[in-house]
Amino acid sequence: MGIIGDIGNFIMVPLYYIISAVLIGWHELLSAIGLDPSGGLSWALSIIGLTLVIRAALIPLFVKQIKSSRNMQLLQPKVKELQKKYGHDRQKLAEETMKLYKEAGTNPFASCLPILLQMPIFFALFRLLDQAARSGKAHGFLDVERAKQFGQADIFGKIPIADSFWGSRTWGDEPNATVMVVALILVLAMTATTFFTQRQLMAKNMPAEAMSGPYAQQQKMLLYILPVAFGLGGVAFPIGVLLYWTTSNLWTMSQQFYVIRNNPAPGTPAFKAKEDRDKAKAARHGHAATDTVVEEKVEEERRPSTRQQPKRQSRSQRKGGLQNKPGGQANQTPPEGKDETTNDEGDSK
Repeated sequence: MGIIGDIGNFIMVPLYYIISAVLIGWHELLSAIGLDPSGGLSWALSIIGLTLVIRAALIPLFVKQIKSSRNMQLLQPKVKELQKKYGHDRQKLAEETMKLYKEAGTNPFASCLPILLQMPIFFALFRLLDQAARSGKAHGFLDVERAKQFGQADIFGKIPIADSFWGSRTWGDEPNATVMVVALILVLAMTATTFFTQRQLMAKNMPAEAMSGPYAQQQKMLLYILPVAFGLGGVAFPIGVLLYWTTSNLWTMSQQFYVIRNNPAPGTPAFKAKEDRDKAKAARHGHAATDTVVEEKVEEERRPSTRQQPKRQSRSQRKGGLQNKPGGQANQTPPEGKDETTNDEGDSK
């Protein structure tokens, strides 16, 4: 237990400082704009702010996860060929499959990386809140006063953020029904967002040939296992931790929707939908361009034709071309290309 405890402290202590620093930063900001520093609402919103900061920091890993997931889908036809070739030898099949993934620069475990990295943060926030509520114990940058304030914060004076569905405080001999209802709503929201996020990926961004391979079976298992696991465990999570996880799921679902809509994997329903949108957009722009050209042509036809002006000559040219005529009249030099013997009235000399 000593070694395990040391490893746990080695991992958790830096997380306590990171989480408490972000929490205090948001709490100071919310207090500066008028929220009660000791109120539960300021601390609950600080937890939501913490979630947004962490998820923004994990965007590069999410992009890597999307790329890995796409490569896994595109490799499914080759994986099926390996299954037909080495189906009788499971060890050889596993070796060749991993070799294929390595050559393609992907990893079947990369899709789980953001979740795995969030778990220590999740447990660090859980312990930070739980120990602050039970004993006012300070962690990281939270001093004793702030730790007690954090652990005893009540949203609207009725919903302690450190309470859970099963561990709600009692008013007299009765459990806090408000806490139980809010906790149940957050557990259901957490479960539903987990399910729909995974369902969105499978229904829109997986090609048809990938729906029957081992990767698809793994995704189908996660589709039902993860929501059930979070639902069963969620009844023991404090309100503050449920706020963190539900907000994180909403971020994931929105982020995944944006990526699937704008950068779908080839051969998927989302890819076809994007092609249809692009064609419709191009058609609309094409009609607009055609209408503009037609309008320009009509306007050009309506304009009166411009009369061509005679070419202007310099003073020297005019003087050099003058000839004396009876009555003080002079002839101008005739234009180029015309007979020099032609006079002003167009008669030949």
